[in-house]
Amino acid sequence: MAAKLDKLVLASSNPGKLREIESVLSPMGIEILPQTGLGIQDAEEPFRTFLENALTKARHAARQSRLPALADDSGICANALGGEPGVHSARYAAVAGDPLPRDEQDRRNNLKLVTELRGHEDRRAHYYCVIVMVRHADDPQPLIAEGSWNGRIILEPRGENGFGYDPYFLLPDLNLTAAEIDPAQKNLVSHRGKALRRLMARLKEES
Repeated sequence: MAAKLDKLVLASSNPGKLREIESVLSPMGIEILPQTGLGIQDAEEPFRTFLENALTKARHAARQSRLPALADDSGICANALGGEPGVHSARYAAVAGDPLPRDEQDRRNNLKLVTELRGHEDRRAHYYCVIVMVRHADDPQPLIAEGSWNGRIILEPRGENGFGYDPYFLLPDLNLTAAEIDPAQKNLVSHRGKALRRLMARLKEES
């Protein structure tokens, strides 16, 4: 990278992701610009892999903003469901033509996941995240980092922190859900935190 990176467009409209990504990258002196603040709409995510979706979102935001862009594609994967919801996590319970506030969509997603897992003894699951950064829309060498986080799904929610499936994602070693741990602690151990630190290491190599 020829010049120091000081601005990144975040290809997401998810405020929870913005908080987590800002908390990790801001100490590096990188300003995170949410794409919604630049009038950029969410890109389509038609692919079956996290990587393809993340790369598409990053290129879309970079093309629209003419700035470097970062995108994350992540989700929760339940063993007993063959890895579902996976790439469909954000819209697991979505109904076509029925746009919902994010909190309500999260509630429906969680209800569907718990319903699908009732009767299964194996409720192991993991969060998975791929982060892609492109220097420009046609970057032939995007930076790619990934992380995962193991746990299990519980049937009743616990905790007020986090977002998405966090209140149902139990960390057996701590006997706490992802919504019960401190946000700073979450950034140290979560799938997104791991991926971001790996991305930071790549950025430092290029600086």
